[in-house]
Amino acid sequence: MKRIPLIAIACVLLVWSLVFAQTNKTDIYQGSVNVGGLVRTYIVHLPSGYGLNKEKPLPLVLVLHGGGGNASSAARISGFNAKSNREGFIVAYPNGTGRFRKDVVLNWNAGNCCGYAMDNNVDDVAFLKALIEKVQRDHNVDRKRIFITGLANGGMMAYRAACELSDTIAAVAPVAGALNVRECKPRSPVSVVIFHGTADEHVLYQGGEPKKLFERLRKRVDKSVSYAVSLWVRSNGCSPVPRKEQRGSVLRETYAEGKDGAEVSLYTIKGEGHTWPGGKKGRYPGADEPTQEISATDVMWEFFKNHPKP
Repeated sequence: MKRIPLIAIACVLLVWSLVFAQTNKTDIYQGSVNVGGLVRTYIVHLPSGYGLNKEKPLPLVLVLHGGGGNASSAARISGFNAKSNREGFIVAYPNGTGRFRKDVVLNWNAGNCCGYAMDNNVDDVAFLKALIEKVQRDHNVDRKRIFITGLANGGMMAYRAACELSDTIAAVAPVAGALNVRECKPRSPVSVVIFHGTADEHVLYQGGEPKKLFERLRKRVDKSVSYAVSLWVRSNGCSPVPRKEQRGSVLRETYAEGKDGAEVSLYTIKGEGHTWPGGKKGRYPGADEPTQEISATDVMWEFFKNHPKP
């Protein structure tokens, strides 16, 4: 029997290990883009094996942190990196702006909220548009599958982006946010899936002033979840009568048959506070513990997959 030289075996093992490493490689990097003279920063996560599949256009999901958070906190709370690796899509985590260091206590200008971004009229819509264009230049992005989600102030910003970037965005998924812009007139249908707890004291399910003292000091009044649902049902031309499905503490209401296949879906979580359902708990004092009865990340990704641009 002819023996295989040891050097040949070593070469085969080396090639195999390099291929395996490339296939399972996860690439995370920081980037920046200049918008109106202001340098804006972000983090991009590329899925495992991206280096071997660059010819395939991939979906892009933007995940917006909550008020006082940053790109890293959005990644930790949502768990979207792991979802990206399993499903094969690109995730971008943009940073808002703030008064202090570049990476802490950041906010979005989402209408009547919040903080530094609102007080200084920061053009966050222009930033998100520029970020999407930058990621498209750097990577092979499927232009029909660009999605935005966000928590709290980030959820408010996701709503605003849907209003003003409807030609670009296929679907949005606000979590514990409110649609607070003065005017929302999207030019194209945008599918919307909403997650909100009935016991949220930061952004009330029924709307109104937040119950948390530090937020009440700013005299903010949020619009109700039903206001956002009604606006998007009308805008998308969906059926006004929803299909309802109750599972445990979670009520799902689906408004289908919209223009170009658009849909509005609301997940109401009874007794849930200000959280990312199925995600990690926030690290600020008094943060609510998220339910594990439903995973907002898993549900919204399935919704995104089913609602690309036509």
